[in-house]
Amino acid sequence: MESPCDPQYAPAGDVGAALMMIDSRLKAIYDSRTGTDPEEQALIDQFAASLGPRQVDDVLDGTCTLIFMFMKWLRMAYEDHDKDVIACVVPNLVATMRMMPKSVRPEVIPTMAGLLVAAASDLSPSLWRKQYGYWTKDEMTSLEATTFLLAEHINRLTDDRDFATRMISEALSSSEDA
Repeated sequence: MESPCDPQYAPAGDVGAALMMIDSRLKAIYDSRTGTDPEEQALIDQFAASLGPRQVDDVLDGTCTLIFMFMKWLRMAYEDHDKDVIACVVPNLVATMRMMPKSVRPEVIPTMAGLLVAAASDLSPSLWRKQYGYWTKDEMTSLEATTFLLAEHINRLTDDRDFATRMISEALSSSEDA
């Protein structure tokens, strides 16, 4: 039976903007000597403030597309080693989110875990979430943290700090060429 949460029905959203935000966070963490570049942070904040409601929805959908693509890559990587992505990734990410109470409120962790499980089950995280209403303010930072943690997990697995970002950038480039 076909699901209303099938990715073919989901808008891709603004994957480029979502990727830019995640890549900026990754670079800030990896370059711990200097921390977050104030100029870059100001540009991202200015970009976020300039978004209208439609653009915000596009970035949210783009972020969910990133989660879907990251989980798809992780699912294939773990299956190559006869492991289940849900069992290997979700508990670790949930445990990490629980250690981030300033960024990830405890009451949104089940929603973030649900997004991961939806994506691991080949469902659209965006459509899965929308069946419960519009995003809450508390979910915004948590969604970014979830996406960041997935990208960082992929980068650690591949021992390449740019792998997750590059993988998505290459996928975007190849889709534009098609």
